[in-house]
Parts: sequence; structure tokens; C-alpha cells
Amino acid sequence: MRIPGDEQIRALHEKYAPTREAFELVFTHCEIVCGIAEQILARTGSDLDRDLVRAGSLLHDIGVYRLYGADGELDHTRYVRHGVLGHELLREEGFPEEICRFCSCHTGVGISRDDVRNQGLPIPVADYVAESGEERLVMYADKFHSKSTPPTFVSAASYATRVRRFGEDKVVAFKAMCETFGVPDLTPFTTAYGCAVV
Repeated sequence: MRIPGDEQIRALHEKYAPTREAFELVFTHCEIVCGIAEQILARTGSDLDRDLVRAGSLLHDIGVYRLYGADGELDHTRYVRHGVLGHELLREEGFPEEICRFCSCHTGVGISRDDVRNQGLPIPVADYVAESGEERLVMYADKFHSKSTPPTFVSAASYATRVRRFGEDKVVAFKAMCETFGVPDLTPFTTAYGCAVV
């Protein structure tokens, strides 16, 4: 399998970002998620594929660029589509399914076909659930940083509260990931990036 390196990934972000501001927002978030995932890998001594985790972390949100309108504004109403859009984008670029899935299978703690139907989500009815350990780690690391305005880091307690609105089963799934991977130390990231923890 062809795993893209950092330079190729950055070039893809630059190719698809509609503005410099969009690039800074999305690429910085992806770098932070990558850092959190790598911290977890280093701490746990996991045998997951580090290169695959790095590439998946740096690419997982590339579909966000396709939600920017001609006015340069992000379409928040269709944000749930960013994973599917990223999957399509990477497929069009010729990447294998194992790379594309980091985009479509990282949202929340996974979106099931029942979630799509019951919530009336504007994505094709399918399961968008992390399956491999690498996919689960990237999905988990992503929960600790938000591209909100302004961007923030998110504590495990805050995320558990946020995800509860989608059902108690989502809280259970998140807590299981916390037990599997451990809660990351966000201090090095808040120091480096200057974002608050909520």
C-alpha cells in the first residue's frame, strides 16, 4: 500500500484549500490530531502502523475544503458530509481504500447506517465506523481538538458531554476508547498552539 509522506500530504492540502485561512485552520488541526495520536502511540507502545496513523491523521479532514463556498465561508449545515467528501477526494487522487477510510470513518465515535437514517443525515446510508486500530486511534485523537471559532482543545469530560446528545451508546463507545488508549496530555499542545481547553 502506498502511504503518502508529509510533503505529499501538505501539497494535497495546499492544492484543495480554497484560501490560506482555510488551509491554516484545517492543516493545523490535522497536525494537532497527528501529534495527539503519536503521543498516545509513544505512551502505549502500541504495534499500530505509525506511518499509517500519521498519514491518516494528516489527511482525515481534507474533505472540509469541499464545504467552502465561493464566498470563502464554510457550510456548517452540511459539515457531516466532510468525511464522505474527503474519501471521494482521496479516491480521485488514486489513494487506496485504507487511506480514504480515515476521512469517512472518523466522525464522532462512528456513524452507523441507523444513525444516518434516524438523524436524516445528508450522506449515503452506510456504516462509517472505524474498523482498524489505526482508524480508531485517529478517530479518538480527533475528539480532543475542535476547529471552532476560536479553535479549542476538548477535555475527555467535555467530549463525553457533547456526544451524549447522540445517545448514551456514543458515550459508552467514547469511554471505551479512553480506556483503550488513555486520555492524552494536552498540555504540550496548549502550550505550542495557545488554544484553551474546554
